[in-house]
Amino acid sequence: MQVLRVIIVRTLRYPCRIIQQKTRHRWTVTFYPSYTTPMYLDFYGLAEHPFHVTPDPHFIFWTEQHRDALDHLLYGITERKGFVELTGEVGTGKTTLCRVCLEELGEEVDTALVLNPFLSEEQLLRALIADFGLSTDATDLLSCIQALYEFLLARHDAGRTVVVFIDEAQNLPLKTMEQLRLLSNFETDQAKLLQVVLCGQPELRQRLRQPELRQLRQRISVRFTLGPLNEQDTARYIGHRLAIAASGAMPKIEFTEAAIWMIYGHSRGCPRLINALVDHSLIAGYVNQSHVIDQACLHRAIAQLEGDHR
Repeated sequence: MQVLRVIIVRTLRYPCRIIQQKTRHRWTVTFYPSYTTPMYLDFYGLAEHPFHVTPDPHFIFWTEQHRDALDHLLYGITERKGFVELTGEVGTGKTTLCRVCLEELGEEVDTALVLNPFLSEEQLLRALIADFGLSTDATDLLSCIQALYEFLLARHDAGRTVVVFIDEAQNLPLKTMEQLRLLSNFETDQAKLLQVVLCGQPELRQRLRQPELRQLRQRISVRFTLGPLNEQDTARYIGHRLAIAASGAMPKIEFTEAAIWMIYGHSRGCPRLINALVDHSLIAGYVNQSHVIDQACLHRAIAQLEGDHR
């Protein structure tokens, strides 16, 4: 049996956590930096935290494939193609790209964002009704559908576009997916009244290959798969985020070529993993009072991420 004691300590040099871990025979003590504040910002000449793992359009890094993906999203929505599919591995930046797309769409587009896909048919409709700010006395599935249809028709008559972004769409229940397909039946002779962006992991493509979803699959006319960064883009991605976080100043950080290679090799170009690795390596550099991030910093960062505190 293991017992953990966590103590928050602040010294003049840096804040840290002391983890006291008791095994069967002895206590072991390990020091970890405190994550309560971005403590290394001043040391590296940064104005804000550069490597949050949450999606932030402010830090979007434009590669050719990211611009291509955004073009596909905007084309599918503005041309009222109905369904658009955006897939990619975990942490490749799909949600960030969707948030950028939301900002690009402009005032003439009404948008809804579904972050929780584990919804029944009626729950999904009620979520959309609430997101669009509709006031309705709908008490069942049929009245929810009618209320949404009247809203879509009124928006179309006013020359507006209505789009729904569904994140983690691979987790949508089967019946909810079928309800989305039925909503796509709302159309005029020229265009679909509702545009739906299905954003998900590669499992979404696998689910859409199921025979019972073939009608939905056939209605998806715009598709794009977002891949990881290559080694060169990984280095540029890190520099891009640091430059933004430095707010025009020159960040006091240098990554060795070997460190960049380790980041790419361990993350395989996944932006979310890159963020986590670089954040931990900056902490390791700060603890050593070094502005050079080298292999030793990366070894410590990888150990932290993998839970190896030896």
